[in-house]
Amino acid sequence: MEANAQTPDEPRSLLSRMLKNVAWLIGGKGFGAVCSLIYLAILTRSLGLKDFGHFALIFGTAQALIAIAGFQTWRTVVRFGVQHIHDHDWAGFGRLSMMAFILDVVGAIIGCAIAYVVFYQFAAELDLNPRLVDTAFWFNVAALWALVSAPTGIVRALDRFDIAVYVEAIVPAGRLLAAGIIAATGPSLIRFLIAWAVIDLIEAAVYWIVARKLSPRAIRLRYLGTAFDARKENPGLVRFFGITYVSATLEAVFRHGPLLAVGYFVGTSAAGIYRLAHQLAQGLAKLSTLLSRAAYAEIARASVASATQEFRQLAWQTTRLAGVGGAIVVIFVSAVGGHILALLGGEEFRMGYTILIPLTIVTSLELASVAFEPVLHSTGRARLSLFARFVTVLTAGIALVLLVQNYEEQGVAWGLVIGAAVGYVVMGLMAYITLRKIDADATTADPST
Repeated sequence: MEANAQTPDEPRSLLSRMLKNVAWLIGGKGFGAVCSLIYLAILTRSLGLKDFGHFALIFGTAQALIAIAGFQTWRTVVRFGVQHIHDHDWAGFGRLSMMAFILDVVGAIIGCAIAYVVFYQFAAELDLNPRLVDTAFWFNVAALWALVSAPTGIVRALDRFDIAVYVEAIVPAGRLLAAGIIAATGPSLIRFLIAWAVIDLIEAAVYWIVARKLSPRAIRLRYLGTAFDARKENPGLVRFFGITYVSATLEAVFRHGPLLAVGYFVGTSAAGIYRLAHQLAQGLAKLSTLLSRAAYAEIARASVASATQEFRQLAWQTTRLAGVGGAIVVIFVSAVGGHILALLGGEEFRMGYTILIPLTIVTSLELASVAFEPVLHSTGRARLSLFARFVTVLTAGIALVLLVQNYEEQGVAWGLVIGAAVGYVVMGLMAYITLRKIDADATTADPST
């Protein structure tokens, strides 16, 4: 039976439906967070500060390339796919999904070319050991071909976050198992990288199998030939795709660029400490990612199928909930963050506490702004989100350059705080104005209100 965007037993409240999806994600990500903390501890203690720094730079580069070359096609699938699903237009949804798949392939090819330039021309600038260059390049190639952006969008558009939880559990469970085996049989940086690459490829294959099973009438190879007809069938798609791609690229620069900056300006060991602190901050603020995934799909669906008042109410409820969550995360990390770093990596990583605090503030600001971008995207104002991203990255870049010379990795982290704070204000103001305009338009259209 074809999956639908809404089922009869689904909660009527938009917020409760979104929180239902968040609950599924928390279940999966809670498991993933526990696994990641354990295998991260195994990595840091098995490799030591220097080799973990190399691992951080290689892995961080892969994450940046995935974000840049992946085109973030899942956003396009969700933004326009929910309408096809609402109308039971499975052929249209199939063409949209196959177009996303083709773009993912193109992105992987482009990413491989960028990876070649990065590792064979700039390895010295990143303070990367020459013997690791080949391994680093092929790890990045595998990571790029393990992109799951299109099938992720398909599953989210179909509102099957429950299934996504099980698929995405493959990576943390696989890494934990692999880390334990490698640590017990002879740990080495190369063996960890190979294991990580293989596990990512397995998850990608499973994601596509699940997407096909959930929507067999849409996910068909026969739509490959007509995939780009989706541009005509979905007015505004090209513009939306271009804007969200540039926005995602700016987000990738903001999220992953600082790690490479630490490697360039400070050194590999500092990059290792920064990576562990960043990983912990991201793990503790994982609610931001979970809310973002659920909110993006639910707000996009609400803009199609719900009344203006319900749409606005969901946006504000999400913002308030996320703000409280962000404050709790900062308080918790301020109290015990240093002890957690020492527990995970050993005493030499405790100094990362001074990086962890600002990085946690950054992730909490991202959490508090989780509803802003979905509101702008779903109302056809993605260009405003792009502008806010640009302001964020520009501000953070200027602050980073001014602070890194005197404060090294701590300067990088506080530069991100300044950029994130400015971006929060700018995007929040735009979302507020957008919602007020929607209210005004609704009142004009219905004078009785």
